[in-house]
Amino acid sequence: MPLEITEDLIARQSPEAQAIIRILLAKIAELEARLNQTPQNSSLPPSSQHPHARPIPARQKSKKNRGGQPGHPPHERSLIPAEKCDAIVTLKPQQCRRCGMKLTGTDSQPLRHQVWELPEIQPLVTEYQQHRLSCACGAITCAALPPGVPSGQSGPRLIAVVALLMAYFRQSKRRTSLFVTSILNIPCCPALTVKHQNIATTALRLGYDELAAALPEQPHLNGDESPTKEITTKAWLWTFVARKFTVFALRPTRAATVLTELLGEAFAGVMTCDRAKMYWQCGHLQWCWAHLKRDFQALVDDPDPQVQRLGRDLLRPTKKLFRHWSRCRDGTLTRPGLRQVLAPLRREVQSLLLRGHGTAVHGMCRELYEHRNWLWTFLDVDGVEPTNNAAERSLRQAVIWRKLSFGTQSAAGSRFVETLLSVIETCRQQNRSVLEFVTQSVQAHFHGQQPPSLLPGA
Repeated sequence: MPLEITEDLIARQSPEAQAIIRILLAKIAELEARLNQTPQNSSLPPSSQHPHARPIPARQKSKKNRGGQPGHPPHERSLIPAEKCDAIVTLKPQQCRRCGMKLTGTDSQPLRHQVWELPEIQPLVTEYQQHRLSCACGAITCAALPPGVPSGQSGPRLIAVVALLMAYFRQSKRRTSLFVTSILNIPCCPALTVKHQNIATTALRLGYDELAAALPEQPHLNGDESPTKEITTKAWLWTFVARKFTVFALRPTRAATVLTELLGEAFAGVMTCDRAKMYWQCGHLQWCWAHLKRDFQALVDDPDPQVQRLGRDLLRPTKKLFRHWSRCRDGTLTRPGLRQVLAPLRREVQSLLLRGHGTAVHGMCRELYEHRNWLWTFLDVDGVEPTNNAAERSLRQAVIWRKLSFGTQSAAGSRFVETLLSVIETCRQQNRSVLEFVTQSVQAHFHGQQPPSLLPGA
């Protein structure tokens, strides 16, 4: 028969045994809580859970077939103008398909069928022959390379492609060199990709520094961080998302000193984040309701019936909040209308948090109640959303890169990662070609000129 450990049983033991038993019980409870953690009730990433281990969704499975439904708008590649095609082949039938009579004339609106193909990839190689001429005085003078010609054997676009293969497409240096050699027909080794990486970092660093300097002036930022490694030391990859640009920073700490370094002492904007305490120094916060929803789900999964009931009661207004926010985001509900419909939900959540003071999760409820204004900043400040999805989306590609690469192997590698990730995400936000931007930056670096800027309106 299993032995049930009760308070009476513990009380009959010696003081030393009682202390040991209580420590073991607390440790068992902590381990059981960890076992019950899932991406639905904690901050664990979805990738940490096997797809087959996910719980059955509450909604009933749809009876519709997978894929596009009848009547949905088609997603197809649009035809480009005929004048932009490299070749046009005119096809005319010679005879009638029914009677065989010869056909003449021209169709004013022929059917257009376009086939896209890659040309044979052949690199462009330019040789510079530097003549060395002797003077009557005995000196030998060698002709200098023209401005903008690199001292190495790689041009700006090649360097940009190699850098993006590693940062954008998350390829290792060995596989990047294999692609350049076997597909682009350009000799390349892993050591050369490191040189390309360092050149790209230097060329883009000024633009990165401009973005970092503009962070303290932003009226609203989304912030998040993810653990990584630099050599064998634990580090943190931070992301700060503004409306038109993103800045990544790889630092050896998760402390608030990183916020002071990048945002200054008196950041006046709104910071959307999770409930991590280092963000509290920003003063004006918006706590992420997606994180809160997972926290409330964790209460539902708690073994304490009182805590379970509190979690279910908190989830109801949370789900209503997301439904009303979807209407506001779609334009079917105005911001003043959103404030009006969420006013009773706001009062309901605050009363539930007060009720939670008498439960086992009184600490979390007290913290949320004391900082309840940080739950509703999005109602008063335009442009602020109730979730931190912007930062989590920008960080997703960086997390995938970290899982594949296991971090960086040097400080130079860390600068490459934070610089390229910032450029890639900012170009996406501004709908700019990242390849063209990196190429232009490397060209400006070779010419000793000012590189292009990523600042909005620059």
